Amino acid sequence: MTGGFEAAADLATGGLVGRAFEPHAGEAMHGAHGSGLCLNCGTALKGEFCHECGQTGHIHRTLASIGHDLLHGVWHFEGKIWTTLPMLFTRPGQLTRRYIAGERARFVSPLALFLFSVFLMVATFETIGGPMGGDNVNVNRNGSKLTPPELVKELNEQKSVRAKLVAMRDVLRAKKADTEKVDDKIKSVDKDIDGLQTAYDLTTGNVINIKKSEINTGIPSLDKRIAYAVKEPKLFLYKLQSSAYKYSWALIPISIPFIWLLFPFRRDVGPYDHAIFAIYSLSAMTMGAVLLSVGKVIGLPAGMIATIFTFGPPLHMYKQLRGAYGISRFGAVWRTFALLFFSAAAGIIFFIAILGIIA
Repeated sequence: MTGGFEAAADLATGGLVGRAFEPHAGEAMHGAHGSGLCLNCGTALKGEFCHECGQTGHIHRTLASIGHDLLHGVWHFEGKIWTTLPMLFTRPGQLTRRYIAGERARFVSPLALFLFSVFLMVATFETIGGPMGGDNVNVNRNGSKLTPPELVKELNEQKSVRAKLVAMRDVLRAKKADTEKVDDKIKSVDKDIDGLQTAYDLTTGNVINIKKSEINTGIPSLDKRIAYAVKEPKLFLYKLQSSAYKYSWALIPISIPFIWLLFPFRRDVGPYDHAIFAIYSLSAMTMGAVLLSVGKVIGLPAGMIATIFTFGPPLHMYKQLRGAYGISRFGAVWRTFALLFFSAAAGIIFFIAILGIIA
């Protein structure tokens, strides 16, 4: 229940933060006054908005208006979202090109959409987990989930089975008999033991067992962070995740130089075009992860989710590149492969930067 409230809070915060970056152009103001004085600066109104400061002429002063503002903030995209989202996934290149060309009132602004998508991803992952697995490690064996104590019991049982099999193999070897079947069983048990041990380490936080004196990369600051991760793995991962969410916007400036490298000699596109491309692309990837997480919960086959997770991003990049920059199929294909490589490089740079922030 607590996780649900936290997710709802994250979602509401995302909507309100996104609203702060979303222009009001193109939104209908029901009941707006076109006469009188602006309550903000005192200028005579000549329409729905003050032509001096931009404030709307219609001001709510009821308790119900607070609830309206909250809902309007959470779902601040109004009719724009139903125009923007379908194009974001089916015609991302056209969406990018049209926004850059000046069609602003019809679509959700890239930055507002990105901020909302990040908060939506946080809320979703905290509630139902990610598309390829959640934060909690559930170990299923013979149709039931095992707790850490039960894992220890199962580990000891498997080790006991292994000891008996090894003794049996020794007897067979003494008789110079064939041990192939016993060897196969030992290998199978060894795999079970390794899997159970890994599951136990993950569920208890004992992911790494390294002494501080053994950590020596030659970079003192990096050694310090590795030692911290070894000592407090769960806390370290929590801080890493929180910092990644908080500084996710840094992916935008990191990505722009890489996108520029795809079009170094194009004079008709500039940094602004690349920034809009990057923001819409990041929003699509983030929301795609959210949709796959929901798909996992409602029972979509794991193979289908893995296929979409693997081939969805390259296909989206291809369509967005071709449509946004007006390039040929071949040009879009090789740039897609290059962009995949650049995306990995940008992710590594972002990860290193986040590591530098974590104390």
